[in-house]
Amino acid sequence: MPWPQASGLRPQARTQLTDSAAFDHTGHALQHMLTQVDEGHVSGIRGVEWDAVEQPSQFMENWAYDLRTLRGMAKHWKTGEPIDDGTVDKLRAAKNYRAASQMLRQLKFSLGDLALHDASFDPHTESPFACLEKVGERTSVLPALPEDRFLCSFGHIFAGGYAAGYFSYKWAEVLSADGFAAFEEAGLENDSVIVELGRKYAATVMGLGGSLPAADVFKLFRGRAPTADALLRHCGLAS
Repeated sequence: MPWPQASGLRPQARTQLTDSAAFDHTGHALQHMLTQVDEGHVSGIRGVEWDAVEQPSQFMENWAYDLRTLRGMAKHWKTGEPIDDGTVDKLRAAKNYRAASQMLRQLKFSLGDLALHDASFDPHTESPFACLEKVGERTSVLPALPEDRFLCSFGHIFAGGYAAGYFSYKWAEVLSADGFAAFEEAGLENDSVIVELGRKYAATVMGLGGSLPAADVFKLFRGRAPTADALLRHCGLAS
């Protein structure tokens, strides 16, 4: 994968290049550029269900921790020496630090979003904060402080377009991790197979946009429905 070389960049620029957020937005851009759909309303990212709209972007983030990819771009700005294995190990360890806590946090937000938008929730008889804490009883190790007002700044579910759809971030992680696992299973060192898989991913997940249901698009690439096994493994929560 021809990522820009960082050997001549100053440390600050190199840091920005190796930031996984750059890979994330590259995934969104690629879905637009690689679309094979002529109808604008379902081409690129348009028309893709919230469940899968973050799939290509989070898929690309996996490459930010791939050894060969990092060595191709993360180099010392003076000597050109590629990033060493020890630093890569530290990057991966930092990514997985408290991964279980982070996953529980996202599950609380996702299920809380669904609960608040459910027809059974009545704000006249129950506080939104109490509703979220009911979810927290199932998803949090420690209860929130009584004065916690996180909901007041949770813009995603009211002003960000994710109303009753915030779960898509976590579900997209399942899809993206399982998709990347196909490359791992093929062997990340096996260039010819990786190229073939990359073209298949480009033709399906990246190329079909909203022209088919996201579940069908995933099956066209992976040959089966997604599982959470790869996500748990990537987070260091499963062998």
